Amino acid sequence: MTQLLLDIKPEQPPTLDNFVAGTNTELLSRLRSLAGSRSYEAVYLWGPEGCGKSHLLAATVAAATGHRPAAFFAGADVGADIAAPTRTLLAIDDVQHLGDAAQVALFRIFNAARLAGLTLILAGDEPPARLALREDLRTRIGQAMIYEMKPLSDEEKSAALARHALMRGMKVDASLVRYLLSHGRRDLPSLMAVLDSLDQATLEHQRPATLPLLKEILQLQPESDESRPV
Repeated sequence: MTQLLLDIKPEQPPTLDNFVAGTNTELLSRLRSLAGSRSYEAVYLWGPEGCGKSHLLAATVAAATGHRPAAFFAGADVGADIAAPTRTLLAIDDVQHLGDAAQVALFRIFNAARLAGLTLILAGDEPPARLALREDLRTRIGQAMIYEMKPLSDEEKSAALARHALMRGMKVDASLVRYLLSHGRRDLPSLMAVLDSLDQATLEHQRPATLPLLKEILQLQPESDESRPV
């Protein structure tokens, strides 16, 4: 078997327009307004890996660029000092990975945020009360506007994948989409990345988008569920 791809990654940069909201429309609307706002706000998103938290934080920062200072940090990369000039939109992902010094720094940011007109958009894998963080920081996060990210249904994922294929000019049978939903990873970015790789393979090898070709690609995807019985 010829190896069809070395890496499976989404091609499109995250934007608020290409986020598939499902039942998260209220949250998406709130983030759109925050991107253009210049006043104090604090929002916390939580949900499992792959639900779109990182996409939304990066997309909101991108949307804010040009309107106000904006910065995005992964929790594990935050140190003892967080630079946040007046009116900054500050997004911190995976707050559960903040170290001790970073937790102190974020607590200080919270204390200065209202006076400095900062907008804080934080994301984590648990609701505030269950985060393994300092009690005072958990309290501050718990006072933010909290959104639990709702996962997409299989019907919503199927519609999003069909639309994604159409935008790429792909001809994908509905049975391939159903198979991908049953045997691929559950998060939408990974599923779309598989479709992108399938499209690439059809062009490079002059083969139609078939189930055997999709199976080859899924076998090359890390942590694929391809081994599950049909």
